Amino acid sequence: MKRADFADLFAFAAVAETLSFRAAARRVGVTPSAISHTMRQLENRLGVRLLHRTTRSVALTDQGRRLLEQVRPALAQIDGALQALDQERQQPSGRLRIHATGGAAAAVVAPIWNTFLHAYRAVHLELKVDDGPVDVVADGFDAAIAVKEQVPSDMVAVRVTGAMEAAVVGAPGYFESRGLPLTPDDLALHDCIEYRWGDARFAWAFRRDGVLHRVAVRGPVSVHGGQLALRAAVDGLGIAYANEATVLPFVRSGALMRVLEDWAPSHDGYFLYYPGHRQVPSALRALIDTIRNARRPKPAAPVAAPFAEAAD
Repeated sequence: MKRADFADLFAFAAVAETLSFRAAARRVGVTPSAISHTMRQLENRLGVRLLHRTTRSVALTDQGRRLLEQVRPALAQIDGALQALDQERQQPSGRLRIHATGGAAAAVVAPIWNTFLHAYRAVHLELKVDDGPVDVVADGFDAAIAVKEQVPSDMVAVRVTGAMEAAVVGAPGYFESRGLPLTPDDLALHDCIEYRWGDARFAWAFRRDGVLHRVAVRGPVSVHGGQLALRAAVDGLGIAYANEATVLPFVRSGALMRVLEDWAPSHDGYFLYYPGHRQVPSALRALIDTIRNARRPKPAAPVAAPFAEAAD
């Protein structure tokens, strides 16, 4: 049978169970004449009469009764599956697989996952944290989160943070032996910890007086992870560039020191991206909404008016 016949069988079951074209039409959501036409087409296609029709009544033939008995369980199963999908669409559930770089996981996912998982208890969040390249489709992820430069051009990208403050850091011992860079151009005279994404090498971004400066750096080691870059810097291998929030614990402990702060190092922030040719899973849509809601500024708390002084 053709796929279109499934709709015909649902219509037949409605007629067989109600024994009324009018009642069946209301159940299916079409006109009585459309139901009658569908039944005639189904009978012609099968080559058997399924219904006895009179001006006052509808009854099943023996063939119609046998067909109903055989297809009713399958139709009920199909209907149940469709209702489950609709319920999932309305109430997110199931596994949600997200790939994120270390910085993205810390800046985007960790701050909201408590809120998200309490709001959507039927969702199981599977988060893979990896600074290496990912093929969202081939690797079976629903979405990934990374900086703008790492988003493939064929993906739908949603901004999930604003521009992120960065920090340029190195070990105190390194700066004692090599001196301090005073401008981004001075980095050409220093060993820098290169950050790679696959075969791509990223320039470091700085902003001063509203002007963006990008500097290509070189050094003795390239890494695929922000934490590795900081470890290399702590070990005195060179200067690293990382999210400010990630760097602060190392700066406070004295393991690293910041330079070029007046050049306001920053990057464009993080984007969540997913394949454009797919329907967006309800759980992913819920995650995006949760992240966006967390970014919205909270309304200021009302300030109580001062009590008026009592008149003498």
